[in-house]
Amino acid sequence: MKNQSYTSVKVMIADPSALGLFGLAMVTLVASSQKLGLTEGTALILPWAFFLGGIAQLIASFFDAKHNNVFGTTAFGAFGLFWFGVGTSWLIQMGALGDTVLANADSKQLGVAFIGYLIFSLFMTIGAMETHKVLFFIFVLIDFLFIGLSLSSFDIMYEFSHMLAAISELLIALLSFYGSAAAVLNTHFQQVVLPVGKPFRIFINDNRKEIRKATA
Repeated sequence: MKNQSYTSVKVMIADPSALGLFGLAMVTLVASSQKLGLTEGTALILPWAFFLGGIAQLIASFFDAKHNNVFGTTAFGAFGLFWFGVGTSWLIQMGALGDTVLANADSKQLGVAFIGYLIFSLFMTIGAMETHKVLFFIFVLIDFLFIGLSLSSFDIMYEFSHMLAAISELLIALLSFYGSAAAVLNTHFQQVVLPVGKPFRIFINDNRKEIRKATA
């Protein structure tokens, strides 16, 4: 029997976080303008919700999976699907799916969904502590966003909770723009152009710390 030789081919895939963060930045910027009273209605938020908030983050999720990045895959995938859910909910509220569907819509169910995403974002915030500080603070702001959205959906301290959601969403947009720019420019120039802050490293035991120091 002849000896068979195999060649291993490694396919290089670019870091998709810049695209994912840009998608998040765009949709939260446009959506926050409505919450802040700078614009009206949700009809023209829909394209940005579906294409930037949804598809762009799902693409980032897919390519993060190629990197075997469980955190990035889960974060971008979950939030990409979130914007499809929110966009569809807005379509229902606008009556685009018919009067029967609209008549059976209870906005408090959105509040329940926001609570679910608050739970998700809380444990993802813990995970973000081992990425970098910009991403960590984005998740902290997402926590406040979902607190505001949950409370306002149940008409609890509506003025305060609505404004909490609006300001948090705007800050998410600004910080996500920064994170996206850092991911592009730092990689492009192969040096730190925009610092993102080191991870907290509080969940790494001593053996892993020594390994990371040795390989740094």
